[in-house]
Amino acid sequence: MDKNFSKSPLTSIDSLKLTFNHIKVWYTSGMGFFTDAYDLFIIGAILDVLKQLNSPNFPLNDVTTGLLASSALWTAIIGQLLFGFLGDRIGRKAIYGVEAILMMIGALLSAISPNIYWLIAFRSIMGLGIGGDYPISATIMSEYANVKDRGKLIALVFANQGLGTLAAVAIGVSTVLVFPADLAWRIMAAVGAIPAATVIYLRRKTPETPRYSLLAKGDIESAKKAAEFLGTKIDEKKKIVSKPLTVKEFLSKYWITLIGTAIPWFILDIAFYGTGIYSGTITQLVLGKPSSLANLIIEQGFPFMIGFFGYFTAVALMDKLGRKVIQTQGFIMMAIIYLIVSIILITKGTKIIGISIPANIAFLIYALSFFFIDFGPNTTTFVIPAEVYPTRARTTGHGISAASGKLGAAITTYIFPTLLLQIGLKNMLIMLAGLSIIGAIITIVTLKETKDKSLEEISKEEIIVEEQEVL
Repeated sequence: MDKNFSKSPLTSIDSLKLTFNHIKVWYTSGMGFFTDAYDLFIIGAILDVLKQLNSPNFPLNDVTTGLLASSALWTAIIGQLLFGFLGDRIGRKAIYGVEAILMMIGALLSAISPNIYWLIAFRSIMGLGIGGDYPISATIMSEYANVKDRGKLIALVFANQGLGTLAAVAIGVSTVLVFPADLAWRIMAAVGAIPAATVIYLRRKTPETPRYSLLAKGDIESAKKAAEFLGTKIDEKKKIVSKPLTVKEFLSKYWITLIGTAIPWFILDIAFYGTGIYSGTITQLVLGKPSSLANLIIEQGFPFMIGFFGYFTAVALMDKLGRKVIQTQGFIMMAIIYLIVSIILITKGTKIIGISIPANIAFLIYALSFFFIDFGPNTTTFVIPAEVYPTRARTTGHGISAASGKLGAAITTYIFPTLLLQIGLKNMLIMLAGLSIIGAIITIVTLKETKDKSLEEISKEEIIVEEQEVL
């Protein structure tokens, strides 16, 4: 019996070169995040269309606007916690694909909603699937990845958010230009079902991960299938398992880590979702009212397009700079940008009465915050929890961390319209700057770098290795 993880039969997977099936797992995992980002942007566009439509079936006030914008976020919290728990309890494969089915059904039903209350309800179904996708897809990618490329592969899964955002801008603009308002928003909602639908079959066919098979189940045959899926073999002479953890033991050993993965994500999503979903509102406060609905969607999509390059900068540098450096500098740059924009806004009470530099320049500076959000904590808060927890608690730890983030997102999305009226954009940006600094400090104090290490080494997982006779 040996507790040295360096002798693990998983070494062959950790040292493997990048293969086609790594890319296949990336695509299969990433389409959920395409849907997530598509939904984040498109709900803002749908709100813009519904405001213009002014239908009695879709009345928009502070309450209904907040509920429509945040309903999917509240149920995403449930999905993250539930699927995180189930992923560790019954396995990743057992539930992989269920979340994609929920996303697809929720999007399709949203498109045929007869009134705003059904739309809120159907978006809640989609949110449950979006939430469930976080811990399962992140963990599956991390447990299949080799050490050298693990950071970029998990980040690539998340970078599908960038692609989803671009698609949302394109769909949003094209539909309002071509179709009447009542049909345009329904098409926007329905398109969200497509990426999830394309991977349901692939997710159901993906083998259980080698780490869960071995360390949680002690199932060498399943682990062999997973290794063969990647084009390698495992050492059948060694049977390995990880030591079970009680809830008390998990919290005792990983409570600092949990603070480090949950609180920065909470802070990040307050900034990202508040400025993201209501990008159109902020855009109009800085640039003024646009000439058309299509122009509004383009303008509110511009910060997301800047952010697109941040995702792939993070991918390129994730295994070079490391997760901790990228997250820390991202928070710091967000704080600097929020403070700069707040300083150049000239206000009277809570109202903006002028800008001390050209409005287009001010808007560009504001949009730059999205680059550092994505080349920063928006990506790393997804990557890190998939690495720092032991196999038996990995999806649970990721689910708790992600739920913390979505809690921040749901709160800010629901109260943002009211808060903006009460304290104004200038003070909102100052508040976000302060929160970003707190995020940087917590990152520095609580997290350790994870690059170039096996998952077992990072989590200090207790691995029991038994030599066994193979017939």
